[in-house]
Amino acid sequence: MATSLDEALQRTNLSQSNQIEMLTFRLTDNQLYAINVFKIIEILECPHTIDRMPNSHPAVKGALDFRGAALAVIDLSEAVGLPAKDFRNELAYIIICEYNRALTAFIVHAPDTLLTRSWQDIHKPEGVNAQSLVAIAYSDSGETIMLLDIESILAAVVGIEMDLTSVAMSGAEGKGGGRHVLVVDDSRTAILLLQSVLDKMGFTNTAVMSADKALEYLEKDHGNVDLVISDIEMPGMDGFTFTRTLREHESFKHLKVILHSSMSNPSNQLKAEQAGANRFVAKFDPDSLSSEISNLIESGSSITEGSC
Repeated sequence: MATSLDEALQRTNLSQSNQIEMLTFRLTDNQLYAINVFKIIEILECPHTIDRMPNSHPAVKGALDFRGAALAVIDLSEAVGLPAKDFRNELAYIIICEYNRALTAFIVHAPDTLLTRSWQDIHKPEGVNAQSLVAIAYSDSGETIMLLDIESILAAVVGIEMDLTSVAMSGAEGKGGGRHVLVVDDSRTAILLLQSVLDKMGFTNTAVMSADKALEYLEKDHGNVDLVISDIEMPGMDGFTFTRTLREHESFKHLKVILHSSMSNPSNQLKAEQAGANRFVAKFDPDSLSSEISNLIESGSSITEGSC
């Protein structure tokens, strides 16, 4: 017999595509990798000379002038532990991406093709401790595609600010008041950031790495959760579909939800609102995140009283 959650999932699947369009490319091991097309600004042929940046991570090859802005150029092969790309003597390409409201240039061996896949066809590998790998998919020919955890790569190579400023800290302390937050993200780096902010604010929290696991947790103990903070890009079910599923479920339709994503363009805020999220917060800005959490918790508003 179908549960109310099963029925909500069926309705949600009809109204939301739950798909990702990705660019596949190869690194120096000739393996297929991929990133979300929505994060790509431009693809360029890599120049053979790049201005060096002293005292930087070995994978940072220098800086590139892009439309008047100086971007860090990261050899993506070297950043994930592969042999570096010899871009000075071989043809290489640069993929300029927007992550966490900033542009970064990644050197790759060669772009391959564009593919669209359902998040249900993208799987998180079990029992694999690979910091830079978030999920796997398959090409039309059956070749394995590795989806990279760019957030973890950027954290390791250039660093990500994870601390609240003193001003934000003074306003955030004690806001949690013992309330419980469910964190949903497939990136360990993102979970650590979120937990760091929540701990400082006085929230207790539980972290899961997929929307499916979040739904299982809520089914068992939804009365224990005051707020859900969810990523958007996740294997199995994306954050938009997850939020729509909550809104279709009688027990969860008033649960406060923040969608927290490195896809920081304005269209995703609109999509978050259409999905039923109370807030959309771009990664990674601890001060902004703590402020939005405080405002949402203190407002006492439910999704029916206004969102985003």
